[in-house]
Amino acid sequence: MTDTPINSTTDEAADEALSPAYVRAVVDAVDRGDRAQARELVLPLRPADTAELLELLRSDERRDLIDMLGSDLNPEVLSELDESVRDHVMELLDPKDIAAALTEMDSDDAVYLLEDMDEHEQREILDQLPASDRAVLEQSLDYPEYSAGRLMQRELVAVPPFWNVGHTLDYLREAEELPHEFYEIFVVDAAHKPIGTVPLSRVTRSKRPVTISEIMETEQTLIPVAMDQEDVALQFSKYDLISAAVVDEEGRLVGVITVDDIVEVISEEAAEDIRLLAGVGEEAISDTVLQTSRSRVPWLAVNLVTAVIAASVIALFDAAIEQMVALAVLMPIVASMGGNAGTQTMTVTVRALATRDLVHFNARRTILREMLVGLLNGMIFAILLGCIGGLIFQNAWLGGVLAAAMMINLVVAGLIGILVPLGLDKLGADPAVSSAVFVTTTTDVVGFFAFLGLAALVLFY
Repeated sequence: MTDTPINSTTDEAADEALSPAYVRAVVDAVDRGDRAQARELVLPLRPADTAELLELLRSDERRDLIDMLGSDLNPEVLSELDESVRDHVMELLDPKDIAAALTEMDSDDAVYLLEDMDEHEQREILDQLPASDRAVLEQSLDYPEYSAGRLMQRELVAVPPFWNVGHTLDYLREAEELPHEFYEIFVVDAAHKPIGTVPLSRVTRSKRPVTISEIMETEQTLIPVAMDQEDVALQFSKYDLISAAVVDEEGRLVGVITVDDIVEVISEEAAEDIRLLAGVGEEAISDTVLQTSRSRVPWLAVNLVTAVIAASVIALFDAAIEQMVALAVLMPIVASMGGNAGTQTMTVTVRALATRDLVHFNARRTILREMLVGLLNGMIFAILLGCIGGLIFQNAWLGGVLAAAMMINLVVAGLIGILVPLGLDKLGADPAVSSAVFVTTTTDVVGFFAFLGLAALVLFY
């Protein structure tokens, strides 16, 4: 038996869940086949902590633990799992158990679990759901992926404006088909179009005879059902929303998006941009060796091609390099500095495009700013590196060539770092995917060509 204490409360268990000692205790219990011990350790955890624990385990340990937990596995755990781990867990569960879990979830979480399954698996699970639940989920799955329709929750509270507070409170107490959590009540007209909202706090603090129309707010942010989830997140960020109504093409209320879903979207979008900038796509830490290798090979191949292009530029000046070995020593510095400067500009630009901070209106001003930043930084490092290079190799002309090449490459890096993402965005391509390759290739080629070309002209002629 382990000396790790078994916590009796959820919060205490959560505090221990991520510690190495706690995880080791769970793994030991699973390896021994000690079902009672494993359940006592894991069942008190909150869903998010249980999901994180499952992600830390090997696939065989995960399978055994799920078998030990059985039907006591909290359905909410499934919606908290990383995608690749979730797929593995879903394979371990019986379709009937998955269907039962879906009936206990809000519709947005249920859609999240179903959307990555193939059509046959979806149908097998949907057929086991009650007709009303099945219809709701099928309609949500018909909306485009990453749209507000996929993201929204169908369960909401909507009342007419002529109801009073007392009638509304009675409805909230007696109605069965209400969301587990909600922040505001939507006010709709006879055509079920939203005409206002009432914060839940205002309802509970108002007198029973007061009508909803008297306390509702008419100003609201409506989200079209086809809006991309990234644009939805921008709306929430811009207007500090807690929740927002989703409307169909006719303006009818069809769902609600809450801030907890948006936090997840923002996290996913940020993580996706970081991965795409590094050329690793949708890779996750839980992927297998083969999956990881397959996701990285394409961009490594692209980088190989760009490296060959840069090497071909160096080959043009092989005679100059043979005459002065110092050129071979110094030229990577120019290329590296340009690559780093270009990456800095590119990263800021890609993020600004994603958040709509960089648009056509301020694009010219931003390009000029980046060019001036490149010029200023180029001057600083040109003087610094030129002096160092000239002193080390006792050649003032070599220092001057190094300084000039540094200046040229940093200015080009600033320009290319913003122009490439802007150009890709204008063409409809995702600037996070391809920008890095174009930027680093350009700065390498320009850096090598400027340094070696100037050296060939100044030092050997």
